[in-house]
Amino acid sequence: MRVAFVSLLAPGHGDTPARARTRRVARGLADRGHEVVWLCARWWGGDHGVFEEEGIEYRSVTADPSPTGFAARLPLALRRADPDVVHAVNSPPTPGLGAAVAGTLTRTPVVVDWWRDHPADAARRYRLLARGADAVTTPSRTTKTRVREHGADGDDVRVVPESVDFDLVESVGVDDRFDAVYARRLDRHANVETFLLGLAELRGRDWTAAVVGDGPERERVEATASDLRIDDRVSFLGDLPRRERVALFKGTHVVAATATWETFATELLWALACGCVGLVEYQADSSAHELVEGRERGRLVTSPAELADEFVAVGGLERKSIDRDFASYDHDAVLDRYVEAYRGLSGDE
Repeated sequence: MRVAFVSLLAPGHGDTPARARTRRVARGLADRGHEVVWLCARWWGGDHGVFEEEGIEYRSVTADPSPTGFAARLPLALRRADPDVVHAVNSPPTPGLGAAVAGTLTRTPVVVDWWRDHPADAARRYRLLARGADAVTTPSRTTKTRVREHGADGDDVRVVPESVDFDLVESVGVDDRFDAVYARRLDRHANVETFLLGLAELRGRDWTAAVVGDGPERERVEATASDLRIDDRVSFLGDLPRRERVALFKGTHVVAATATWETFATELLWALACGCVGLVEYQADSSAHELVEGRERGRLVTSPAELADEFVAVGGLERKSIDRDFASYDHDAVLDRYVEAYRGLSGDE
């Protein structure tokens, strides 16, 4: 299969969760022997229009990252690429709209991978894109609901979650220094305070905890732990390499997810795959609850006091270092969902 990725900005312009997701899919397809072309604004040096890396052929549609100029030149670039299916992204929406129009003219199906609504994007263009794509994939049911609100037919929207390397989960050792862990970028949405306040309710009990991640709120969060007089029992580990994170997750009994905004709770997924019991504070702008709903090793809470109660309640659950229920989130298994979507549209089933 020949797949053309349409994304104005590539990881070479700067990495983001959305671009990392697109690159992971593109690399996975290339590793399986599919032909992969990424149409984007040029991010590499020199004046050559094509650049190849890790099995992906990057083609420059424009030198400058202008959504309008990119969309205007996209139909010709797609005709030259001659793909079996187009994989576009939702933000900015103008290139995706260009791909949808070009796909209609050439009878090439267009799948839009919708990570999240960006506040700088026009809602009107989102409505056009949601209705114009042949299919939409989203990382969560929460995002699927928003795409349907833009006008997409629910039958044309399928959830394709983020993924983990389950082989890595199985092969890494165990770091059992902690009883509870919080892991996420420490930004204004992190809401680590709920985690710390819950722990503070349990000062009379024996526990140790870790906060994994860095960001602009780290200093303030560390000050909060000090104010709560639990800083001697909470270790702030900063950003850790993936292998070290996996080892820590495998040895920790409970993971807490309390962020107020989360397109997909990727670190929570890794921790759950590593056997952690998940305690998730329900938030209207977070999809984290989707990973623990209906699971014995998961609880939903709405306050620090409830979080503290559940820390105690789940103490009797078996400690695990791997939860094979999450093998369905392995990179290869999730890539299969994309391939299934492509083939269903192209008729190559």
